[in-house]
Amino acid sequence: MVRLKTIATIAMTAIAIQTPLQAAETDFFKDKRVTYIVATNAGGGYDAYGRLIGKYLEKHLEADNVLINNIPGAGHIIGTNTLWKSKPDGLTIGTFDVSLIYSQILGRDSVRFDLKEFEYIGKAAGEPRTVIVSTQCDIKTVDDLLNAKTPVKVAASGVGSSNYNDTQLLKEALDLNIETIAGYDGTEGEMAMMRGEVCLQVGSASSYQEFVSSGYATYLLSIGGDVPGATRVKDIAKTDKAKKIVSLIDAMSQVGRLTAAPPGTPKDRVEALRAAYKASLEDPDLQAEAKKMKRPLDPAYGENVRKLILDALDQNPETVEIITRAIGGAKS
Repeated sequence: MVRLKTIATIAMTAIAIQTPLQAAETDFFKDKRVTYIVATNAGGGYDAYGRLIGKYLEKHLEADNVLINNIPGAGHIIGTNTLWKSKPDGLTIGTFDVSLIYSQILGRDSVRFDLKEFEYIGKAAGEPRTVIVSTQCDIKTVDDLLNAKTPVKVAASGVGSSNYNDTQLLKEALDLNIETIAGYDGTEGEMAMMRGEVCLQVGSASSYQEFVSSGYATYLLSIGGDVPGATRVKDIAKTDKAKKIVSLIDAMSQVGRLTAAPPGTPKDRVEALRAAYKASLEDPDLQAEAKKMKRPLDPAYGENVRKLILDALDQNPETVEIITRAIGGAKS
């Protein structure tokens, strides 16, 4: 009898603990509109993940709709600044490029946020970074790239974006003779490769899979995992500097496709968003759609994502010097 009473007490306590979260989910978000800021143009990986996840957040929050709001510019900085100053009521969330860690470390003037202070909901995937080369380009092999006599043109998004930073870091690590041309957002870089304007691009493997499968480019190098046909940069990184840079890009690649809410969002609403995000990523229908889209999933949630961000921001002076030399100390 005592045992039954104890179990009943535990059950009632569990119900009491669950009630605020359930109320936040069913009462606050029900039939409301949630704005999901995507800090880049429509098209490309961040937009694809945002639209996929937004559809299932709508379902699991019981929201009226989740509206995708693309706010591109300055390598995700403008969209992230907008998220930072949004009303912290739980009805605005956003996704942005993890390479903003570099922008914050460098103290760029345009950064109006502190990545330590966002309320992290979760991250959908971490995946290898890769260098792709246009089939129209004279560069065919890794040796061709390493020994290029004239600068090889590389497309990138805005200064401070993930592919811009990774390109500059690879240039520093391998002493590449390349010219990085910024300003190609979304799929504009692929179009530039097809027009013969540029030769290379750096980005997540899944973002380029369809482009490569269509025969317009091939995978040349990879960091953070194996990519079919690509040489792992860690296998050709010989110097201590190169190895440090490879480790840095590798670590950043594990924190991709994150979602956050503005600082100061009420705790119960943050927990409700985290619960709905987790339910979305574990929804068999979302997983089937992601597989069909060839978008990998490697989720993490809440405080685990915050720890990844804090660890990435905690760099020693030697690494900060490498970042500054590779990406540029000039503030933007």
